[in-house]
Amino acid sequence: MTRIVIAGPRGNMGKEAVTMVTETEEFELAAVIDRKYDGMSMRDVDDLPNLDVPVFTDAGECFEKIKPDVLIDLTNPQTGKVHMKQALLNGVRPVIGTTGFTEEDVAELSSLAEEKELGAIIAPNFAIGAILMMKFSQMAARYMPDAEIIEQHHDRKLDAPSGTAVKTAQLISEVRQEKQQGHPKEEETLPGARGAEFDGMRIHSVRLPGLVAHQEVLFGGEGQTLKIRHDSMNRRSFMPGVKLACEAAMKLNVLVYGLEHIIE
Repeated sequence: MTRIVIAGPRGNMGKEAVTMVTETEEFELAAVIDRKYDGMSMRDVDDLPNLDVPVFTDAGECFEKIKPDVLIDLTNPQTGKVHMKQALLNGVRPVIGTTGFTEEDVAELSSLAEEKELGAIIAPNFAIGAILMMKFSQMAARYMPDAEIIEQHHDRKLDAPSGTAVKTAQLISEVRQEKQQGHPKEEETLPGARGAEFDGMRIHSVRLPGLVAHQEVLFGGEGQTLKIRHDSMNRRSFMPGVKLACEAAMKLNVLVYGLEHIIE
């Protein structure tokens, strides 16, 4: 039985994670971390399920008292970074689903995970289909190196471009030479019209109510185009990936950045 703590149980993603853990036979929801309701039980909080599970506001105290195996954090970059470091220092394997980690952050946390010999996973996207979309895009870029990325998310998302878009661009860059796309003399008559630039590629971010998480990678070649698209219709779509990450973290002793590294 894998004992799990979830940070942010009242958030949209956190609620889905609570459901996933409680419905998984080999998982046990040991506690939750919330910015309110310290010392209470989940069943005593209106926004939480009727479960006899303790609520903590301090992650360190939670880890010391509960001694879980895994932390699931689907909150925000600032909180996720703090919780991940606290988890590793307390012998807990973190599964983090927020973006915004810098290369320096990942390097520091990787060193800590190796020092503690603990598995840890940071995933910009937990949707299995999105991971396949990134892998397929990397395959396509070997033969069609001209590409642009359009990512679409709900209008409450704070970062742009999305972590998935950046990760996709990084994977494509690994297999193609950097090249400046578009006409060499092109000029933006409105700043930002061509999107953000990454190694000569362009990334476009759309933010609208009604969207969840969507990404399309467009490839252009001589007389042809190729589109690789993934759509998450709801947040439950991320839960199989979260479950997979929890299982993988228990078998690892290093930090893995990106779910694509644990999908064959």
